[in-house]
Amino acid sequence: MKRTTTLLCAAALVMISGYHLKAQEKETIKKNGLTLHFTSQDPTFDPALKKKMIETFFKVYPQLSKEYNKKTDKEVYFEIDTAYDGVAATGGGKVTYSSAYFKKFPGDVDVVTHEVMHIVQNYGRSKGPGWLTEGIADYVRYKFGVDNPGAGWALPEFKNTHTYKNSYRITARFLAWLENHGNKGIVQKLDSSLRDHTYTNEIWEKETGKSLDDQWKAYSENPAL
Repeated sequence: MKRTTTLLCAAALVMISGYHLKAQEKETIKKNGLTLHFTSQDPTFDPALKKKMIETFFKVYPQLSKEYNKKTDKEVYFEIDTAYDGVAATGGGKVTYSSAYFKKFPGDVDVVTHEVMHIVQNYGRSKGPGWLTEGIADYVRYKFGVDNPGAGWALPEFKNTHTYKNSYRITARFLAWLENHGNKGIVQKLDSSLRDHTYTNEIWEKETGKSLDDQWKAYSENPAL
């Protein structure tokens, strides 16, 4: 009886270990000078979605590096986390994605585009506003996203209750409007100033000829992109 119990316990440990190894599945992909480490804690994570995420990384990351920061990290880490209850979070060259979120929204592959822009941004302890950091990342998603329609994602129509401090898509739309109305390249200039810690409110008038508040006023009076 004792021997049988021991054997059963050993078998259970083997099964648990096997499950753990599967749940911690790791893959490293190298392409065109970039390395992506992909780790999943979720053994049920959709392989087709994983493939799309990897393809999205290798498509958009070189574009973002070329346009915004040629010195960005060449080695990046993705982790599918079963315990994380947000959407995604980025820091130190690593993006943590919520497996629960992707189960609900498997078409939202351009979360990758937004999050890897945060790696490219690499602002460190920049004193720039958080609303602008996230607005730039969503502007980049708008410009470089591989399948925003598939996620039902789009820039919102302007409302007079909006402000540029609303961040994310609302700020992104303002940035797109600036780019389309005589200020081409302004996002690159703002991004660069945040990275080298030279950003101040005066940059808006210096680069666009109007203060931030005056530009928002002009936008609110004629918000068509």
